Amino acid sequence: MVGYLVLVPADRRPGGGPVTAPPPAPPQGDALIRIDPEQRTVQVAERPLELTYLEFELLAHLVAHPHRVHTRDQLVTTVWGYGHIGDGRTVDVHIARLRRKLGAEHRAAIVTVRRVGYKYAPMG
Repeated sequence: MVGYLVLVPADRRPGGGPVTAPPPAPPQGDALIRIDPEQRTVQVAERPLELTYLEFELLAHLVAHPHRVHTRDQLVTTVWGYGHIGDGRTVDVHIARLRRKLGAEHRAAIVTVRRVGYKYAPMG
């Protein structure tokens, strides 16, 4: 069986107009942390923050769900993926790196919930 590709001019498509790209995703976060998912950038108190891929994913997930407690296992599954072989210690190490990069004045925004996991608690 032979397949054919048929190109239809924009003015003859259903709806008639040109195909437009979806609008860019709005920045996420709050007054302290601003995350731009399109450009994969983070600003903390208007200061750019250099993050690794996984640090970005972890922080973006926490900031997207403020005040929600995430277990270490939930974070491993959500950020690293189902196939990741590791444990909660991996999360602890990445949280420590994020806190260091946030700086002394903002590190408290990532709260440890003892024997459970972590949450993002925006200050103010």
